[in-house]
Amino acid sequence: MPSCPVYLNVHCCWCQPLPTWTYMALLRKINQVLLLLLILTLCGILYKKGRKGAGPGHQADEVSEPPEDLEDEIPVVICAAAGRLGATMAAINSIYSNTDANIMFYVVGLRNTLSRIRKWIEHSKLREINFKIVEFNPTVLEGKIRPDSSRPELLQPLNFVRFYLPLLIHQHEKVIYLDDDVIVQGDIQELYDTTLALGHAAAFSDDCDLPAAQDVSRLVGLQNTYMGYLDYRKKTIKDLGISPSTCSFSPGVMVANMTEWKQQRITRQLEKWMQRNMEENLYSSSLGGGVATSPMLIVFHGRHSTISPLWHIRHLGWSPDARYSEHFLQEAKLLHWDGRHKPWRFPSVHADLWESWFVPDPAGIFRLSHNR
Repeated sequence: MPSCPVYLNVHCCWCQPLPTWTYMALLRKINQVLLLLLILTLCGILYKKGRKGAGPGHQADEVSEPPEDLEDEIPVVICAAAGRLGATMAAINSIYSNTDANIMFYVVGLRNTLSRIRKWIEHSKLREINFKIVEFNPTVLEGKIRPDSSRPELLQPLNFVRFYLPLLIHQHEKVIYLDDDVIVQGDIQELYDTTLALGHAAAFSDDCDLPAAQDVSRLVGLQNTYMGYLDYRKKTIKDLGISPSTCSFSPGVMVANMTEWKQQRITRQLEKWMQRNMEENLYSSSLGGGVATSPMLIVFHGRHSTISPLWHIRHLGWSPDARYSEHFLQEAKLLHWDGRHKPWRFPSVHADLWESWFVPDPAGIFRLSHNR
């Protein structure tokens, strides 16, 4: 066996194997290092999860919530415009007071109203509700809305929030959207349980569904068909193949399936018809004034489910003289003052039903008109 070469009195490694105790000590050190690395890795993962789940509070406040809690939540989206915050708070109060369900209110506003929305909720009887404040950026509407001098109030950016629900609400499969000028007299759980047919992204109330509603419509000169919203003189509208006598529906109360909405690219379809209207004036000057309704009538034609008629009794704001019977109003689950004559202003009808849910403004800015 050849002798090992020696360099500066250091033996080659292959010449004399290390003793067993040296190997054992080396293995122990390696195991200790690996254990330390494992502990550091686990700590890093837990730290990242903790940082991701931490949020400042109520929406534009993103809060991570356990999936099991989300399954029991009923998300209700409602807008809060600067001059109509009292309407939003009354609607929220009526919903919260008439149900035992776990409601999460998504209150959508423009940037300049967000602090006032929070103050109104947190300094009133509504402080117990679960809510998230969501900012809507109106720049998304640039180049998509045609000015309409007949009813400029319909061009307010928040009227188009319903077009962008999946961009604002990320955690829920099913969502309720409500206009601010409503009062809910029933249990919102019943509305949430509305069945949406396979392939339908939303459910609405048909405008021909209740005889009593039709009577009021005729009295105030409203139309309840597509003719009242679309300009059938235009070739683009004729080419849709939709009969002008088709019953319209109201998107002021809506139950939506977010998965179907995204898969069918509903938002993109709605924006397409907004842009077509900019180019061809397809509906802005129509009787319905439907700058936000008309695109939905086109996109959802023949592709929507229906809401129980009593869950959307509308036209209460179209005339200060057209009234429903008291018996009919008692049976109604949801009342909607769509139209110009709002129940917080004079003149209006059935304002007592709305005022019973009004929550006074802590800042004293929003006040009722009592000249009745």
